[in-house]
Amino acid sequence: MATMPNLLLGGSTASDVKLASDGRNLDNLRRGAAQDPKGAAKEAARQFESLFMSELMKSMRASTQASGLMDNAGTKLGTEMLDAQLAVKTAGRPGGLSEVIEKQLERQMGLVPGPIPNTRRANESLPTVQETTAAPKVPEKSAAGFVRQHTAAAEAAAAETGIPAPFMLAQAALETGWGKREIIGRDGTNSHNLFGIKAGGSWNGPSVEVTTTEYIGGQPRKMIQKFRAYANEAESFADYARLMKDSPRYAKVMERAADAKAFAMGLQKAGYATDPLYGQKLGAVINTTLRLQRDMA
Repeated sequence: MATMPNLLLGGSTASDVKLASDGRNLDNLRRGAAQDPKGAAKEAARQFESLFMSELMKSMRASTQASGLMDNAGTKLGTEMLDAQLAVKTAGRPGGLSEVIEKQLERQMGLVPGPIPNTRRANESLPTVQETTAAPKVPEKSAAGFVRQHTAAAEAAAAETGIPAPFMLAQAALETGWGKREIIGRDGTNSHNLFGIKAGGSWNGPSVEVTTTEYIGGQPRKMIQKFRAYANEAESFADYARLMKDSPRYAKVMERAADAKAFAMGLQKAGYATDPLYGQKLGAVINTTLRLQRDMA
């Protein structure tokens, strides 16, 4: 009786042939995901590519190979086993399909951040300023860029007010989500307003109207508000400096402007924002800004 030829290529063994269609191996993947999510994603992607390549080769053989007199159940089984082994050996190589699948799985599992969605809608209605229900997360790249971009303007404002530049950079970061949330007018005009300063009756400059969230009695409500508009971000820092220096409302804040906690909580008590957690959030972002500046030094 003829023996079946060894179809395991390149020194592979039967234990190397692990496909997601095997129920036991699927259970192993589930258990592995709890202990090593990235490893499980990599293995699942490799197995999916193996299955895909196996089906592809089967389809190619069916369309190109004619039946012969020597074809029988044994040769068919041998061919299928050979195709399966080729699929296993080719799967998981750099630049292959498994890399794309692995990245997608990692995004779905929350292991890596996905692309930032474009949420800017057409100007069919008044634009909305995103709610600040929590301190903005620090983006890996743009946070340092935000600090570098506005340091000069913040230092100029610091010279006018005595408020440390990192404190103002942090407040601008909190108000804009590190530059990701811009106050855009209905006609698409960028207000360059980094501090969320509203355009009250005493403001004679340009302004934009947006829908924003205000806290009334501790409850968030959507309201249409006018915000001051500037030609550039440096003007926003300069106007903020004038507001803090000249408004009696912030006199007590200015008395302890060099203390991060007192500054943050003082702004909340003075009513700079209606968010009841504004001081706490600002204090956290000040610490982050100071750390970023130390890392950049």
